[in-house]
Amino acid sequence: MNKKQHQEQNTCLVSIIIKTLNEEEKIATAIESALQAVKMVGGEVILADSLSTDKTVEIAQKYPIKIIQLINPNERCCGIGPQLGYQYAQGEFVYILDGDMQMLDSFLPKAVEFMQQNPKAAGVGGKVIEMNTDSLEFQARVERASNHMQSGEVDRLDMGGLYRKTSVESVGYFSDRNLHSYEELDLAVRLRAQGWKLYRIDTDAVRHWGHDAPPYQLLMKRWKSGYINGLGEIIRAAFGKPHLKLILKDVKELRIYLAVIGWWLPLLFIPFCSIESVVKSISWTILLLAPIILMTIKKKSLKKALYSVISWNMNAAGLIRGILSSRNSKKQIDSNHIQPNKSE
Repeated sequence: MNKKQHQEQNTCLVSIIIKTLNEEEKIATAIESALQAVKMVGGEVILADSLSTDKTVEIAQKYPIKIIQLINPNERCCGIGPQLGYQYAQGEFVYILDGDMQMLDSFLPKAVEFMQQNPKAAGVGGKVIEMNTDSLEFQARVERASNHMQSGEVDRLDMGGLYRKTSVESVGYFSDRNLHSYEELDLAVRLRAQGWKLYRIDTDAVRHWGHDAPPYQLLMKRWKSGYINGLGEIIRAAFGKPHLKLILKDVKELRIYLAVIGWWLPLLFIPFCSIESVVKSISWTILLLAPIILMTIKKKSLKKALYSVISWNMNAAGLIRGILSSRNSKKQIDSNHIQPNKSE
């Protein structure tokens, strides 16, 4: 069905949800690109704001969009924004966009056409153009060369995608309000466990600026915000459910974090062994340095090796913290609908 037919039936084809928290530098670009993109197919733009303390909402009020804002700041997390916007979405399809992204208007027409031609597809993404390419975080992501960022059938749609609303309704909700990260993976495994499929097409979808903070500062920020707990949180949420086996199968980094936890055990055990103190010290030191030495050889860079090992340790600790975290089971997210500034 084309844009004209949807307009004649007074329906909304695509709802673009922009999730935000303090995005005043990029939000105008995100909103303007979303409005331009949705013109190509027909629909609406929804800003789901997690109580920004900067001028994000003030800037957003200048545009003809829905603005929905979280009420309780203690509920801030990556998973709550998409679900907050989804509560108000009227579209047959729903696209999730971060506030630090610029949507490219060539993507939606091709994505909608793909979804209409593939009724078993729950979602489709496009190519993500990364703008901040100098950070260790980005370099590590490139080196991993994740298959789900390549064209074809994929196991998740990281960095945004267009979803069929009926497929989301079949699994109960769009995103888990408790998740501090991995919300795309959580949605993907719930959909796939019900027989739905996900795809990425060879079309540019968004430009992404991402984090430009120093790598170790970013790690500490993720620890303090709880972002690093996400993998543990989705495992906890999946206990006793069919999609748990997909998480255990698909998440390669989970095996790394479990290996790190296994590495901690002898490090903790060796000091209590009844062996000579010299042997004990040498054994403990060799075990401690082994991952750094091996990663330095592999990456040919001590700097990259140190970052990888420290990151693994923090994520392994976050995995445990996430599994032990409590959950809010309330379905409806309390929110305010903020009106646009008509004087603009």
